[in-house]
Amino acid sequence: MKLVIELLYKTRQAFTAEQINEATYVDIHGNKAVFDSLRNNPKVHYDGRRFSYKSKHDLKGKDQLLVLIRKFAEGLPVVEVKDAYPTVLEDLQALKAAGEVWLLSNMDSQEDIVYPNDPKAKIKVDDDLKLLFREIGLPRDMVDVEKELQKSGIKPMTNTAKRRAAAQIDGVKPKPKAKKKQREITKRTKLTNAHLPELFENLNN
Repeated sequence: MKLVIELLYKTRQAFTAEQINEATYVDIHGNKAVFDSLRNNPKVHYDGRRFSYKSKHDLKGKDQLLVLIRKFAEGLPVVEVKDAYPTVLEDLQALKAAGEVWLLSNMDSQEDIVYPNDPKAKIKVDDDLKLLFREIGLPRDMVDVEKELQKSGIKPMTNTAKRRAAAQIDGVKPKPKAKKKQREITKRTKLTNAHLPELFENLNN
């Protein structure tokens, strides 16, 4: 089954059962269980004669990809489009470089999410405002960051306390963070927004 799915995915062509047998040595007509499993597979389209790969979103290129992303203001999981066509991941990076989309990672699920960067919302940020933003002190612990967000009526995308509790139950030790040789964070170190310059990326373009 895996061989057949890979054939359909890589070629993006429609194959008859005989052609699949020639390419993968999987006898679909001779095995009803395999035939039924393939026909009912959510990643396979069967038109009554030929089998072809079926992605969740039928996209042909970067323009259609951007149109789809703009329909999801709250973000579109990359996993839902990564198999739409062979060069979709390269096109996502190109759209990000062009300032058309934001490509971020969900810290809880480690899943990449793509957000539309609405051209109507592009504004020029004053240098004084940038400086003020970067000088704002931040809590040292992510739990405190999440609490501050909740106080402001913003729902955090992470739940550090829950994740830490689950790690303790499962006996999973947190991965030690790599130490920076050039600068060591101490109690006197002032943490600010200065480490987030990417938030202002493309705003003045």
